[in-house]
Amino acid sequence: MLKKGVVVVSAVVAAGLAGHRFIPVLGGFTPVLESVLPWIGLLVPVLLLAAFATRSAAAAVAALVPGVVWAAMFGSALMRTPPGGPSDLAVGTVNVGVRNNASGEAVRAIAADLDLLAAQELTPGGPAAKQLNKMFKHRYPVSTVGLWSRYPIVDKRPLDVGMGWPRALRAVVSTPKGKVTVYVMHLASARPGHTASRDASLTQARKLVDADRSERILLLGDLNTATTDRGMRGLTPPLTDAQEVAGDGFGFTWPAEFPITRPDHILFRGMTATEAGVAPATGSDHRAAIASLRLQ
Repeated sequence: MLKKGVVVVSAVVAAGLAGHRFIPVLGGFTPVLESVLPWIGLLVPVLLLAAFATRSAAAAVAALVPGVVWAAMFGSALMRTPPGGPSDLAVGTVNVGVRNNASGEAVRAIAADLDLLAAQELTPGGPAAKQLNKMFKHRYPVSTVGLWSRYPIVDKRPLDVGMGWPRALRAVVSTPKGKVTVYVMHLASARPGHTASRDASLTQARKLVDADRSERILLLGDLNTATTDRGMRGLTPPLTDAQEVAGDGFGFTWPAEFPITRPDHILFRGMTATEAGVAPATGSDHRAAIASLRLQ
């Protein structure tokens, strides 16, 4: 009985990993599952132990199958070496936490070596905004999101990503090596049974990117979805995820105490990522995503 159970569960796990995008959206369960997809690999050693207990070679082989699938999907994240090399732009994004009284301290530590910082869940005139205003010459806050820059912001406008009010922005930053179009977004939250608004805001984000003919695009923000979520299709590509090409590990950012997923993203086009990672954000339930980019 145990042998049969190991074989069946192994087959289900392997199929779920490889074919997760074909699973119907079941009341919002599927997006949550896809957001924590790498953690399903923890079932593999459990299955191997169960297979060992059966003393069955067939069960052991079956238990290895989801391990092979997991390695094919996520092994590169653990073995990746950031390309490094010269960079022209250091950027970051952080959800500072709307109830975070230490948000000023959080952004001070994160932004010290950055050229651009995007922030979400800002309180207008709050600790984070005040601290960033001291550190950066150029800024563009819109409602609860904002962009701070060491270089001039030559064009800017608020955006509605399908939520009925501006929780995103578009700004053109003039760097020493040319202009970069920057989007800062905080998309709708995704909770089991309540994903329609998140999906609608993702659709709007894709429309904005598709319509933008800028040579260089940088999208920073809390998108409330992981790279493994099918909702990211249409954004990656045409944009590239900095963590996926230049990060060391998975780059999980939420929840801060023990991150299990990455809703915070740095996506780009027309540049090359040289490094990517995460940084602590004092008092926030998110960690910050950071990256270095070389302008092409």
